[in-house]
Order: sequence, then structure tokens, then C-alpha cells
Amino acid sequence: MFHASVSPRMTGGSDISLLLDQLSHCCSRPRYAFMLLTLIADVARPDGSAGPLVLEGDALVPLRDWLCDALTPMGHRDPRRMALVDRVRDELRKTGRLSGDNVADEALVQDEVRTRVRASGKTNLSRAASELVKAGLLKRHYQGYRVDHLNRGAQRQAVYTLTGRARALVGAPPPQQRAAATRPRQGDLFAS
Repeated sequence: MFHASVSPRMTGGSDISLLLDQLSHCCSRPRYAFMLLTLIADVARPDGSAGPLVLEGDALVPLRDWLCDALTPMGHRDPRRMALVDRVRDELRKTGRLSGDNVADEALVQDEVRTRVRASGKTNLSRAASELVKAGLLKRHYQGYRVDHLNRGAQRQAVYTLTGRARALVGAPPPQQRAAATRPRQGDLFAS
């Protein structure tokens, strides 16, 4: 006999199918948008907001960096990613930054690839977030310290809040524990 495992946050099956239908109509990359919403839901507070920082291990990481890093493995077999690794290795060799130690050189190449993938990932992330904002599935604002700088972001970090049908992805808050005695008291109509 087959037993399906249902995630507690996926209890509204019709809500999820309606969300997927909406994404297919409003997003140029609906699968990517759904993965993005799901990742945001994984780190969201009960009100559906996530960011500006995410706890990863012992470190706090900006939400956008965390999202980009979480989505990075999706493209590791992409021919463009493999070509990027070769291109980075050639650039590092030409500039004399490779030491000849295979392990150290490979770590340097992977760090540089990760930096470049994160930069391009932020562009993809912003594009998808803009589509989701227009569709009413996400709200975006910025939080943090502002300094005079040509970049409007100027040390501010993104905060994303799931709205509309995307709220179905956020787990239900834990039920409130009743602080009263375990036995019904006189005057209680119904025992719970």
C-alpha cells in the first residue's frame, strides 16, 4: 500500500495548484519563481517575511546571497557553467594567480566561479522577484543602514514578504498551548 507523506505547510493542495497556475501565467520562468518562493517560505517568519539576514550555521548571511547560493546547485551541469569554470581557470592562469598546487588552484577557481555565479544569480533573482511583486505574490522592501552613495541600495538589504496565494507556502504557526489545568473546571462547557 502506498502512503503519501504530506508536508504540514502543503496542506492547502488547491492553494498550491492555484499558485502554480498563477506562476505559469505571470512569470517568464515559473519553476524558478516557485523555487524562489519555496526557499523564502523556508526561512520566513510566521508573518511571511524573510530577511534581511538568514542564519546559516554560525553566520548571518544577507537573504539575497543565501537565496543565490541555495539556487546555485540547480545549474551545476549547465554547459554555460562548465564553460565559465574553464574560462575562469584560463583567466587565472594568464594573470599568474595559479600556484601550481592542484588543490589550492581548484579552490581558487571554485571561489571565483562562486563569486561570478552569485553576481549573475542576483540579477536573475531580482528579475524573478519583480515579476512576483507585479503578480501580488511578494512584497519587497529594504532594511539597514543608509549612507550617501551612488548606489541606491547603499548598505541596505532586501526583505521579502510572501503575499496572496504564496502565503500557502508558509507553515501554520504552532497551536497555542493552553495554560489552564488539564481537567475541565466547573463552568467550562466543553473540554478540549
